[in-house]
Amino acid sequence: MDALPDTVEHETGPNPQWSILWLHGLGADGHDFAPIVPELVRPEWPALRFVFPHAPVRAVTINGGVRMRAWYDIRDLDLAQRADESGVDESVALVEELVAREAARGVPAHRLILAGFSQGGAITLAAGLLRATPFAGLVALSTYLPMHDRAAQRLANGANAQPVFMGHGTLDPVVPYAAGEASAQALRSLGFRVDWHRYAMPHSVCAEEVRDLGDWLSQRFAQPG
Repeated sequence: MDALPDTVEHETGPNPQWSILWLHGLGADGHDFAPIVPELVRPEWPALRFVFPHAPVRAVTINGGVRMRAWYDIRDLDLAQRADESGVDESVALVEELVAREAARGVPAHRLILAGFSQGGAITLAAGLLRATPFAGLVALSTYLPMHDRAAQRLANGANAQPVFMGHGTLDPVVPYAAGEASAQALRSLGFRVDWHRYAMPHSVCAEEVRDLGDWLSQRFAQPG
């Protein structure tokens, strides 16, 4: 087992019964999305633990082999060849270790939301495909489904019970809007219920998206369990 990645954590109340595990994008770290907590959280929500892990440092091919925090190597700008499959699988394994730690802290998978932005969102979707014990939901922002041509083969029995929130900017120069939309359609073809949202923004997050995500999360927290 690899060592657990270092994490940034925020609890919105004592004894949290829900967790949101949020994966950052390429070259960022766990601090990147920590400021979203006060913007996102609503007073009527249960106590939450936000866990923002730092990705491992690795060489990234498209950046000239420069070492940076990355969930997997990016070998090519072409989305079909972009993801390093072994790196994706290694990061999915890290996510599963963090999920196991949340279970040990009293938060089972059905009260855990797995979220990610860009590269972190790709890991979120890859991990979601493999989950025979579903999470409460998957949040994938400005991202795509890696190894989409083998998604049906990777799909675990029951994984498509997980609701999915996807948001993407129509002006995204990093992960084209069409790639995100195609990924949402691919997930729907596998039986996932995907809430798809488009925004007039680049490769980023906007206030409207935070609001829509908050509405979606409110629905998840209202579920019995």
